[in-house]
Amino acid sequence: MSVIENGAAHFTISEVAALTGLTAHTLRWYERIGLMPHVDRSHTGQRRFSQRDLDWLAFVGKLRLTGMPVAGMVRYAELIREGDHTRDERRELLESTRRDVLARIGELQDALAVLDIKIGHYGTLSGGTTP
Repeated sequence: MSVIENGAAHFTISEVAALTGLTAHTLRWYERIGLMPHVDRSHTGQRRFSQRDLDWLAFVGKLRLTGMPVAGMVRYAELIREGDHTRDERRELLESTRRDVLARIGELQDALAVLDIKIGHYGTLSGGTTP
């Protein structure tokens, strides 16, 4: 169960794993490679994740879905830590990823159109309906 300290909730690694679907191994790896270097620790050294950490993990999950390489995500995290003067570089990284996503969407739409044609062909041959 999460602990509330100074008005803020803190979550254990197992709680975060359950909430995010990531494994504890992945969460430790994210920390080790610099994707999550700001995770707080208790006086006994146990990781204490904040709501801010959960929000960051949700964003990282979206970046993963875009197909952004881990190195790109780590670079983005580094830029955030470097400060406001990196906003233009962060924006460009996200814009580049957006262009890649749009290209993939186009490719998937083309593939879907081919599937629809084939499904329609088989539906016509067997007397079924088309999608």
